[in-house]
Amino acid sequence: MEAKPKSEHLLALKVMRLTRPTLATPVIVSCDSTDLPGNTLNNELKNDNTSLQGMETLAVGQFMMLPQSFGNIYLGEIFSSYLCVHNGSSQLVKDVMVKADLQTSSQRIPLSGHNGMPKELGPDNTVDEVIHHEVKEIGTHILVCEVTYTPTVSEPVPLSFRKFFKFQVVKPLDVKTKFYNAESDDVYLEAQIQNQTAGPICLEKVALESSHLFNVTTLNTNLQGESIYGRVNLLDSGSSRQYLYCLTPQPSLTKDPKMMHNATNIGKLDIVWRSNLGERGRLQTSQLQRMAPDFGDLRVTMKEIPPIAYLEEPVNFKCRIVNTSERSMDIMLGLESNKSIAWCGVSETVIGTLKSGASCDIPLCLIPLDTGLVTVSGLKLVDTFLKRVYDHDDLAQIFVHQVD
Repeated sequence: MEAKPKSEHLLALKVMRLTRPTLATPVIVSCDSTDLPGNTLNNELKNDNTSLQGMETLAVGQFMMLPQSFGNIYLGEIFSSYLCVHNGSSQLVKDVMVKADLQTSSQRIPLSGHNGMPKELGPDNTVDEVIHHEVKEIGTHILVCEVTYTPTVSEPVPLSFRKFFKFQVVKPLDVKTKFYNAESDDVYLEAQIQNQTAGPICLEKVALESSHLFNVTTLNTNLQGESIYGRVNLLDSGSSRQYLYCLTPQPSLTKDPKMMHNATNIGKLDIVWRSNLGERGRLQTSQLQRMAPDFGDLRVTMKEIPPIAYLEEPVNFKCRIVNTSERSMDIMLGLESNKSIAWCGVSETVIGTLKSGASCDIPLCLIPLDTGLVTVSGLKLVDTFLKRVYDHDDLAQIFVHQVD
């Protein structure tokens, strides 16, 4: 049946968004009546909502201002709305049903009225409800409210009408991440969080929920376990904060180079903030992915190497060689001295066959020939089957002191 015109409906629907007020500061711009603008500025000042009647030229502080429109909402916040249906007629209506759906670009979310029982509504009575929903999508949202009822006097046939309320969901925070793959297989994550809201916010929680492959250690606290940003982490609009985390792979992961290479899922950042008036919001990133380090066919790391050495005194350590290729390799080790270091031992040493994924530790010794920060280089690995040479010239760095 064709619905009656909107003006003939017995019920009226009012929808109000529930949100905290904002702080408004009066802007005082006035002039003398004999000046060129005359009383134009003074009259506008009297009509300003933030000005105090009778003392319009005094900036007495900030005021609480109620929302003047449906406005925008930030991703991760709770959207709350008050629905009120009022019977302004003189007759009883029955089977009153109020439905509210939230339409996004990808889905339609039922918020109210789909499982409720129809109600009777007498003259000058109201039925109301408060709905809540955590917004999880960016873009245009439409709140679709539908009222269905049946008159009891004129035409006992179901009638209905709808109202639409459009609002935008915008991004409150900009999160940028950087990864650093250390030689020790640890992964360092730097997260930069920028406040993109219109006012200051307080970062209540910033945590990294790591995947099952890693153990996470936060590097954002001091020795007492307190946040380096203090008890109240206030972030102004447009400002940023940097957070650093260290992810240590599980022991089972380090034993298998292939699993370590494929461990690209790091985890998710969980961020909780509050606005300047206590409005709470939460944002969780998608699964963070790192670029897997490319070690080539052979990975070489230094074990037990001291950070400090002395000029012309031997330095003993171990060299770990890992076959990260898909085949077994027959390897020969070569050492080449330079003006900074002299290798001790026999060069062109046959290591033997190293299966795919296997590793071995080779004891080495060098003598530093120069003071300062010296780079350990000159190690050469040769695949005797394919006659392929792998040069490693930046293995580690040690600080060399002059002997007293």
